[in-house]
Amino acid sequence: MDDSCLRPGCKVWFEKDGTAFGEGLFKLLTLIEKRGSISAAALEMGMSYRTAWGKVRKAEQAWGVKLVDAFVGGGSGGGSGLTPEAGELIKKFREYRQLIESVVHSFDINKTTF
Repeated sequence: MDDSCLRPGCKVWFEKDGTAFGEGLFKLLTLIEKRGSISAAALEMGMSYRTAWGKVRKAEQAWGVKLVDAFVGGGSGGGSGLTPEAGELIKKFREYRQLIESVVHSFDINKTTF
């Protein structure tokens, strides 16, 4: 077996009551924060507004915390932003993911026999 093409990898997520907070929800919340809009975040991720909002609401219900605040129209046309709890969640996820990835990438798969 040619091990030179093998690289270790991992997927990181938080889970509560069967609902995962992983890369998808992390990216969605990060884009909502960056774009100030669920619609713009959904569009950038290639999903509908309804799908994006559904993912946020499902996570909010499972985690028992509000993640996104929506602002009603007006002159600026409304928008969305993250709650402080969502900001803390994505911060913890980013830190945890970096820690896990550093451990995984420190593993030299070429020194392992199969």
